Amino acid sequence: MNMQFHCKLPIPMEVKKQYPASEQVLQIVDSYTQQIKDILSGKDERLLLIIGPCSADNSEALLQYCYKLKQVSDKVKSKILIIPRVYTNKPRTKGTGYKGMLHQPDPSKEEDLFNGIVAIRKLHLDVVEQIGFSSADEMLYPENHRYINDIVSYITIGARSCENQQHRMTASGLNIATGIKNPTGGDLSAMINGIYASQNSQDFIYRGWAVSTTGNKYAHGILRGYQNKHGEAIGNYHYEDLLLVNQLYQNANLANRAIIVDCNHCNSNKHYLQQERIMKEVMMHKRDNKDIDKLVKGFMVESYLEDGSCTIDDYTFGKSITDPCLGWSKSEELILKLADLL
Repeated sequence: MNMQFHCKLPIPMEVKKQYPASEQVLQIVDSYTQQIKDILSGKDERLLLIIGPCSADNSEALLQYCYKLKQVSDKVKSKILIIPRVYTNKPRTKGTGYKGMLHQPDPSKEEDLFNGIVAIRKLHLDVVEQIGFSSADEMLYPENHRYINDIVSYITIGARSCENQQHRMTASGLNIATGIKNPTGGDLSAMINGIYASQNSQDFIYRGWAVSTTGNKYAHGILRGYQNKHGEAIGNYHYEDLLLVNQLYQNANLANRAIIVDCNHCNSNKHYLQQERIMKEVMMHKRDNKDIDKLVKGFMVESYLEDGSCTIDDYTFGKSITDPCLGWSKSEELILKLADLL
């Protein structure tokens, strides 16, 4: 086997004992978890907004961002439930580059998975304890979810993982809402199949155990656009796309027919300033069609303290070192405009 074994990593129980979640933290997380479920099921008519940096690359910057976000969240909470993106795992198309805080708790230093595991738990705990938010993360590695499963309220399965059997089966055993993105090639049936697999019971191997699940009825789709064979970005948030997804949901007899629209990635062709325009277009479709209104439960937006992006070598505090993001002033304006549309 062409591998070098560096060190044995701690099991989730050990990390949780070292950095435990208090009863108050668990209550906050449970509250957000239930509110998200109520929105997806239609019991709560508010919109869900999952917003934050492409990747959580700096704890201090992320906490400053969440503090600002919480102040705006309190202003619009009657219309919008805001969940901060605290994405500590960063998928890489080519397998190279910054892979998130799990791999590099300090982006300027070498990869350190041992300290990365501790860093991501501490960051999610800080968001709850210091800000009062419960956050969202991406489940890039299903076996790692248990390091943070008690302190997050929303999980995403990315475009490169949506057809992976282990991701789908693990999602079926989660007790929090799980958003499954359409694949990078755009095949919506792959997303629908992933949702179906996640909503139903499964038997499989997880962390060395034979396990069974009862299914996660709060698994749902995230439309993020796709690339065609020529490498061109194609949006899938338009009127016809949303009607098609609604029909696919009906054909598959899925529970909680809910969709989140990702306003960045291929929907915007990573032109981050287009995110507000995309949101406004989808809101227009919701007003024009009752089925779309019931289907679209919220949005995903990439946002940070500073506009755009930078490199690790030319780092600017609060500016994304991965995909470009909306800066804070534009993000606050976007949130308030969305509230005005409701």
